[in-house]
Amino acid sequence: MSVVRWFAPVLPDARVAILRSVLYVFVIVDMHLFVRDTRALSYHPELYRPLFLARLLQLPPPSITLTTALYVVLWIACLVGAANRLPRVAGFVVAACFTWWTAIGMSYGKVDHDHLALVVALWVLPTVGAVRGSWRSEDSSAQAGWALRCIQFAVVFTYFLSAITKIRSGDWTFTSWPNSAILTWAIIRRPHGLGLLLVEHPSLLRGMQWFSFLAELSSIVILWLRGRALLCAALFWVGFHLVTAMILYIHFAPTLVCWLAFAPLERGVPWARRVIARRRQRAGGSAARHPVAVVGDQPVDGTG
Repeated sequence: MSVVRWFAPVLPDARVAILRSVLYVFVIVDMHLFVRDTRALSYHPELYRPLFLARLLQLPPPSITLTTALYVVLWIACLVGAANRLPRVAGFVVAACFTWWTAIGMSYGKVDHDHLALVVALWVLPTVGAVRGSWRSEDSSAQAGWALRCIQFAVVFTYFLSAITKIRSGDWTFTSWPNSAILTWAIIRRPHGLGLLLVEHPSLLRGMQWFSFLAELSSIVILWLRGRALLCAALFWVGFHLVTAMILYIHFAPTLVCWLAFAPLERGVPWARRVIARRRQRAGGSAARHPVAVVGDQPVDGTG
């Protein structure tokens, strides 16, 4: 059925193997740069306000022992998963522990929606299981396609649901958020770089709000794009986040790394092998053009 093929296209298993390695390494980076306060916050249990997920699963409140154990287990499981060893066991351990890690870190008053796609990716990638040949695999499967499609959905809905939330926050009035002074307020609250130059132009900032709002609302179209159109969409959102970082000093690194689910990563391995082979060929040819003769016990360069 065409609907099934759309939700679970046959895609290269190598793409999943490469993406797993990248994301598990990124989780380690994330724990130290982005959701980095989980252990420090556990010193203040009186400030802990568990998210709905933590309340639903009745997870115990954070403690130094708990957060330290999560930290150590995540390090070990990420390294094992990045090597594409024990993909199901290591993968689900990373998914469960990192979900808990982020839930604790975001239970102190601030929830970052930029981690949606990353958490979804960590849960669906282990479903593919072992990949024969790992990065060099030539196999393809609908199982790989389904996992990658789930990540693509999560990336797109990070933007689309953000637009819906903006409408909802304005009592379902379509023009409430884009016509507000939210960007001006955000720049004044966190003055940084380009934002300081724009704060004196409220009409321009309001136009930027409309542009970003409409871009997020129409982002769902990305799921039907292919080839150059998809590449242009990816470059647009990369540029969008770069501008956001320049104006507000807000990054979306966890979402951006998940854009790799749209990329033909499996083509990178043969390309890298061809580049290495050409360099070795050139090095071999250079050695042949410059022979080394031996006189006595001393090598003498033939070019001399």
